[in-house]
Amino acid sequence: MLKFGKSSRSGEEESESGAGRAGLFSRLKQGLNKTGSRLREGMAAMVAGHGRIDAELLDDIETRLLSADVGLEATDRVISGLQGKLDRRSLSDSGEFVAALKDELTAILTPCEQPLQVTSQGRPFVVLMVGVNGAGKTTTIGKLARRLRDEGHSVMLAAGDTFRAAAVEQLQAWGERNDVPVVAQAAGADSAAVIFDAWQSARAKEIDVLIADTAGRLHTRDNLMRELEKIVRVLRKQDEGIPDEILLVLDATTGQNAVNQAESFHKSTSLTGIVLTKLDGTAKGGVVFAIAKRFGIPLRFIGIGEQASDLRPFAAREFVEALFSD
Repeated sequence: MLKFGKSSRSGEEESESGAGRAGLFSRLKQGLNKTGSRLREGMAAMVAGHGRIDAELLDDIETRLLSADVGLEATDRVISGLQGKLDRRSLSDSGEFVAALKDELTAILTPCEQPLQVTSQGRPFVVLMVGVNGAGKTTTIGKLARRLRDEGHSVMLAAGDTFRAAAVEQLQAWGERNDVPVVAQAAGADSAAVIFDAWQSARAKEIDVLIADTAGRLHTRDNLMRELEKIVRVLRKQDEGIPDEILLVLDATTGQNAVNQAESFHKSTSLTGIVLTKLDGTAKGGVVFAIAKRFGIPLRFIGIGEQASDLRPFAAREFVEALFSD
């Protein structure tokens, strides 16, 4: 089994030790600054101002969490956990309170900390990318292709977004930049046919990973969602095990609307993973907790910037610590 993620990035693990690791954490902290500032701003003063840990303080924390788009379900779980500790008299000062808050938030995310695994099964590993327009899907494909190639995998891209000419050109540009082949057809071609042709080509050339783009679509458009279902059906006629991964790309700046998108796409395609992009450009990054609590779908990656290296495997504790680090 070939793995890529926290458990198999031997070269990257070496670079992430010591000063390298500190630098990567600093980059993560910077990328999450807008969301983190909303959560931590005045947190110490708030706790100190109450003089003691009490129900009134929990009400203030609840408001702060909701304002950061943590969502009602996740916020209720956090507050319930803190209330339980308060009832047991295990929170006596601000330090213990903030530590407990971090623990509660981390507990929501930890089940979703599951790195993407690329398995070798004698055929290409197929990743189908889905999402709404503007979520950063095509850019994410380019960054993912770069990461996989750097890990030693051979990669092919399928330009399944045939409705937006710029999408094909953008994907081809990423292919050229990363020395990765791209299978494309004329604008307006059937998306399922393009991806099917790419699958045949990838299999014939013994490519390790095929990443297939699809047209961005509103999750409320039933006809477009059915088209995604068709793509999956066509692939599974070739091999019932593909696609191996169906990754939903979500734009963190949309806040709670990202939860609605995840619900619709999961209903249509049975998602296996989520990528949350544009965390560096929003104060609504708390939506990651709402998504984790509602669906429990693996959070494969987060995007915290424009560079290819800014597509980061998700790590729950590191994410929470970055949110609360000044």
